[in-house]
Amino acid sequence: MKVLEINHMKKSFGDLQVISDISLSVEEGEVLSIIGPSGSGKSTVLRCATMLETLDGGDLIYSGQYIATDDGEKSVYCAKSELKKAYRQFGLVFQNFNLFPHYSVLKNVMDPLVCVEKLSKKEAEERAMELLAKLGLEDKRDAYPCQLSGGQQQRVSIARALAMQPKLLFFDEPTSALDPELTGEVLKVIKELAKEKMTMIIVTHEMQFAREISDRIIFMEGGVIVEEGAPEALFATENGRIKDFIGKFNA
Repeated sequence: MKVLEINHMKKSFGDLQVISDISLSVEEGEVLSIIGPSGSGKSTVLRCATMLETLDGGDLIYSGQYIATDDGEKSVYCAKSELKKAYRQFGLVFQNFNLFPHYSVLKNVMDPLVCVEKLSKKEAEERAMELLAKLGLEDKRDAYPCQLSGGQQQRVSIARALAMQPKLLFFDEPTSALDPELTGEVLKVIKELAKEKMTMIIVTHEMQFAREISDRIIFMEGGVIVEEGAPEALFATENGRIKDFIGKFNA
């Protein structure tokens, strides 16, 4: 079953067209990585898919439900009640963590469960602690974000996203704000989620990681998909631009 479908997505900011024509989908349990140079539109695809930005054109479909439909001139969004259902289907992990600095680790994970899911504080705490234990952060429950390393903060962000039990997790360059030595601990968590068949779309510059973890990889440039395929096929491509890009990261 397709968890997400995007058909002919278009997005401009003023006169700058960032997404020209993007179509992609992800099946339940699949890991899709999106790679490409800075400015290629990768993060904008995620922001449009998670409704942080509105589409100028194209369709956005979650689990068969049309969230935005292209009427030939623009994308028309569904009713607010349907939008709320769509928001429940995904989680988003940002590159800069986006934790509440004045909340403890536990409260950061619990808060959406209490405010959005309307769980009791007891139920929310139980679910939050289960996830913190899974991510090796049980002993940090009362710490504040400023007391954590970047890797620990990103793991809290992942716990917060998982707490809502989404069908799909988006990662927008989850290690780009981290020192190389902290990158490994976050990538290890994502690899574990892949083993558990969590459906994920990952924008990343970690080429070897993308190769190891992905079922499919998309290479984007200039607001379009240049090539997509299984990791081994993409890494063996004869496309000179992609070979050059991958080579720079593997050098």
